[in-house]
Order: sequence, then structure tokens, then C-alpha cells
Amino acid sequence: MIFTETKLKGSYLIDIERLPDERGFFARSWCQNEFLAQGLISELVQCSVSFNAKKGTLRGMHYQIKPHEEAKLVRCTMGSIYDVIVDMRQNSLTFGQHVGAVLSANNRKMLYVPEGFAHGFLTLEDNTEVFYQMSEFYAPEYSKGFRWNDSLFNINWPADLNVISERDRQLPDFISLAGVKT
Repeated sequence: MIFTETKLKGSYLIDIERLPDERGFFARSWCQNEFLAQGLISELVQCSVSFNAKKGTLRGMHYQIKPHEEAKLVRCTMGSIYDVIVDMRQNSLTFGQHVGAVLSANNRKMLYVPEGFAHGFLTLEDNTEVFYQMSEFYAPEYSKGFRWNDSLFNINWPADLNVISERDRQLPDFISLAGVKT
């Protein structure tokens, strides 16, 4: 596995190392030892799949607060997404900054999202599936989020938004969240 740290400390784009042969290739997509060697959380307790029928489906921006903060490993297994993370760690030098990357079934890239980050994505194709591995169990009472188009972040989503849940549509601006200092 090839780990490339993004501009947000602790977050990584991860490429698989393909071992090709006449059948295609073989590659490792998860290795606890390799994650530990990078200083990343390596205990995964839950996996989830998100299927999105329509191009332009937006999910986000979501996160869990303490004591249920979670690290995520995100991979697009069918179709493609524009995946975005925002550093919500108030003591971080990159607090409030974001990174976006295209994850697709073709490029097979993964994004490691550390604890203390918000996460969201926009589908770039119909019939897109996203696979998540998480370090913490889903705890709805600790689940939070802010608007995908909050002007504080100016995220440049690369396609039109066509589908968004009512929950995500009703999320507040980041600045209005309790306890947030900018």
C-alpha cells in the first residue's frame, strides 16, 4: 500500500500496490501492520456500504463527536465520487481546511479520514457504491454535521447537486454549531 499524506495532517490518500499477472492483478487493500507503521488507527469495528442510484447525490458533511469520534477508510467500489474531508480539530494548524479527491472503482484509491474530521461526498456517476471501514460504532446521538455548501469552506463541488436527503438539507452552518470557535 502506498500512503500519501494530504495537506491535512493525519489524512492520507492510499493507493494499492498491484501485483500483476496473466489473470489481472492482486493487491492488499487493508493491512493492520501497515496502518500501524504509519501511526494510523488500525482497529476497525464496523463496515458500511452506501449505494447511490443517481449522479449528483450528495452525502455530508458528517462526523461524530467525542466520545465516539471515528476514523474512516473510504473507498469507491463502483462508479466514482468526489470525496471531501474537513479538519474539525480546533487545536490543529489546518483547522477548518478541507481536501477533496476523486475516488473511483477505476483508480481504486482510498481516503483515510482521521478522528475529528467531517466527511462528505458527491457522486460523479449513476449507480455509485462507497465502502466505509470505521474505528467506532455508529452512535446516532453523537452524529453531527454541517451544510455541504457552507460559505466558510467554499468547497468546489465538481458536479451539480441533484439528490440530497432532507436531513442533510437541514444541517446548520458550521459557525452555528455549539462549542465551535473560529
